[in-house]
Amino acid sequence: MNKKKIEILIIIFIGIILITLGIILMIPKTPKLDTSGYRLIKNRKVEVYSKVKVKDLIKSIDGKVLTNKKINTEKLGKKEIKFVYENKDGKERTGIVNLEVVDEEEPLIWLSNYYSVKVGSNLSLEDDILCADNYDNNPNCRVEGTYDLNTEGEYHLTYIATDSSNNEEKVDFTLNVYNPKPVESKVETESSEPVVTAFNDVVTNYKNEHTEIGIDVSKWQEEIDFKKVKDAGASFVMIRVGSQQGVNGEYVLDPYFKINIENALKNDLKVGIYFYSYADSKQEAIKQAKWVLKQLEGYKISLPIAFDWECYSSFNQMELSIFGLNQVAESFLSTIEKNGYNGMIYGSKNYLNSIWKYHNYDVWLAHYTEETDYDSEYVMWQLCQNGIIDGINKEVDIDILYKK
Repeated sequence: MNKKKIEILIIIFIGIILITLGIILMIPKTPKLDTSGYRLIKNRKVEVYSKVKVKDLIKSIDGKVLTNKKINTEKLGKKEIKFVYENKDGKERTGIVNLEVVDEEEPLIWLSNYYSVKVGSNLSLEDDILCADNYDNNPNCRVEGTYDLNTEGEYHLTYIATDSSNNEEKVDFTLNVYNPKPVESKVETESSEPVVTAFNDVVTNYKNEHTEIGIDVSKWQEEIDFKKVKDAGASFVMIRVGSQQGVNGEYVLDPYFKINIENALKNDLKVGIYFYSYADSKQEAIKQAKWVLKQLEGYKISLPIAFDWECYSSFNQMELSIFGLNQVAESFLSTIEKNGYNGMIYGSKNYLNSIWKYHNYDVWLAHYTEETDYDSEYVMWQLCQNGIIDGINKEVDIDILYKK
């Protein structure tokens, strides 16, 4: 090997050494371990999925916490969390918090005290009645008591659900097995008008400097004259882009989607979108979000894209926890937001309170009442499904949008 090659190799070797030393010097040194400068709270049991930071578990400290990081509470069990704090002498030290993530929440049984089925119904009560757990994918759900779906009568039963942490929920209910009676024709002595909600009444009662009034539509409204809708006072419309044909089913474009979005935009209405989903996994939800994004190519919308999931009758067969279902929604909505749109979750008041409680997205509330008592935040309120407005020959949902 000649002298020049040796010099080059020496230079390369020295360069590698210098780079390595530089990397080593850049790596932050872990402060000295010292657990004497603080006191922890006595009970450090933390509920699963709770939002907890290091400071929440420290009772007192001679100094201040420097790394008040959020603790991952998505798995049950004992955890050791290291953090950095500055002691009373101004020196950085490492502290340790030991805690236990526990599940003390009872499973959810979606059942009133009276449940009716027809004689001869081919169903399983355990499968038909929603039974879910915040943590377990498969809580133990069972019905205690004797009944016969082929014999008319009332049966007094108890539905019991138990999770892996031995949390138990019980609901006593009456099972009514009935024979449908033939409908007798009646001669109407006087006509009665159907109960409807006039759009202009909603505008009068709810329109102010902080709100806008609009509608949401799908194929069920058929052809729509959006000019008349706009002239009636609507400023926005939520349009169904499509739906999934059941669990593991295909995605189907709403047959009125294209004409609805084109005419709504043409008439200067603000437009948002919703997709009716049966997703049972994060992968499925991401796939659906990408399908929705593809349908929106060429259209410019200003309102959110909503995830509409209402297939609760199929939930027991999906092997999902309540938290897992929220992650399904999060997968859809995060994919939407990564592509520059705002995401929103749709749900009724009761399901929002009991099911949709582990997400961080805007809420489109469905609650058919004159004054909602839903006490969490929401950006849109679907207050009725029996609305009438010029430009639509069918009943329609009416919505209030709250300005941010």
